[in-house]
Amino acid sequence: MKPIWIVDDDQSIRFVLEKALMREDLPSRSFTNAREVLAALEAGEEGPQVLVSDIRMPGGSGLDLLTKVKEKLPGLPVIIMTAFSDLDSAVSAFQGGAFEYLPKPFDLPKAIELIRRAVEESQREEVAEQAMATAPEMLGQAPAMQDVFRAIGRLSQSNVTVMITGESGTGKELVARALHKHSPRANGPFVAINTAAIPKDLLESELFGHERGAFTGAQTMRRGRFEQAEGGTLFLDEIGDMPFDLQTRLLRVLSDGHFYRVGGHNAVKANVRVIAATHQDLEQRVKEGNFREDLFHRLNVIRLRLPPLRERREDISTLARHFLQQSAKQLGVEPKRISDAALTQLSNFAFPGNVRQLENICHWLTVMAPAQSIEPKDLPPEVVPGNADATLAARPAVLAAIAAPAADAPPAGNGKSMPASWEAGLEAEALELLLAGRHDVWEALSKRFESRLILTALANTRGRRIEAAQKLGIGRNTITRKIQELGLE
Repeated sequence: MKPIWIVDDDQSIRFVLEKALMREDLPSRSFTNAREVLAALEAGEEGPQVLVSDIRMPGGSGLDLLTKVKEKLPGLPVIIMTAFSDLDSAVSAFQGGAFEYLPKPFDLPKAIELIRRAVEESQREEVAEQAMATAPEMLGQAPAMQDVFRAIGRLSQSNVTVMITGESGTGKELVARALHKHSPRANGPFVAINTAAIPKDLLESELFGHERGAFTGAQTMRRGRFEQAEGGTLFLDEIGDMPFDLQTRLLRVLSDGHFYRVGGHNAVKANVRVIAATHQDLEQRVKEGNFREDLFHRLNVIRLRLPPLRERREDISTLARHFLQQSAKQLGVEPKRISDAALTQLSNFAFPGNVRQLENICHWLTVMAPAQSIEPKDLPPEVVPGNADATLAARPAVLAAIAAPAADAPPAGNGKSMPASWEAGLEAEALELLLAGRHDVWEALSKRFESRLILTALANTRGRRIEAAQKLGIGRNTITRKIQELGLE
């Protein structure tokens, strides 16, 4: 094992730590200042397992050393010691990526326990880094994911149409990109479109393009996604939501390889491989008459099912470490480590939002976890047993509390009780939606908030809209429009 490096200008501190580490069979090496440490690293010496440094020394502070060492050894756990137990020093240490902060005078057994924790973390990170270095572009050791990888390999020399199924957040687009990357069309473009995210009256133009003057606002000819994907791959996400009349046009393209731009009269040849994806049961939608059976069979040549994260729990630790590294890189901060206990906690969570939710949680932890090492107490509320249930149980009452005062809340100026913590409930609801990967949180919660306000005001005025508008402080035209928009008629 690599030694623990101790950096302190106080000889007694170095001596005490050296002897204590020796009793624990932990090798150590001491330095009197930061310059000696940097010189050793510059000379090409192997770095330490853990660095324990004083914060105030002649010839360079421990925080400066922390910054320079992290540039060379970003995964190295660094423990900062100081006799100045002030908040500024602690914040500076953690912002610089310190593993832990140790105030002097310290209890020696606790200091050794902290160093041993840092050693274990360092060794675990070394194993994780080796795994990451050899990890494929998609991560997963679970048997179900290995089946997906094998299928991608078998399809690598094929242009066949593929249907990817799986719950939202399982990574369907990632699989589509892998299929493209390992196909004969890899040098061509990969173009993705979410058919559920584009209004019906615009989707046709988005897919097939339009000619100049085809409709109001079409001032120039525009190439659609099929033309943009020429020679490559077109990924049609959420294909189950495609309008029925457009399904007919798509079937025609897949059948004869030609299409017409909106407003056009000349056929355009489509040299495109189509990969479709859906979280819906297309067979059921066919039975209900919402999806064309002939298009279903045309798309369903090869089907790949992506398992939900709850069916591949053995991958959660690898994915979590990967996303923590990824989030830190995006935010320009030091990657945080996650303890085995926190990983166990994550592995027991159901993840209704699947891999996307895990990614969002890791991004949240990168920003919000107070220390460099993530412990179970640092995980967001919905991951901790009991908290998620409490949040879900509170959901129906979150916004209802605005209109239904809490019985034990202090009376307001008008003598009525006011809700004590509906803001906290609203915050919990918003966080749950955000971590589930929703992209309409503002709209969804705003509509519910406005609906509850208007209904409460109307109940208070016995349905008199003008009076309700006056009490709410909005115009009568506004309340009429809102009633229509929110479906409160």
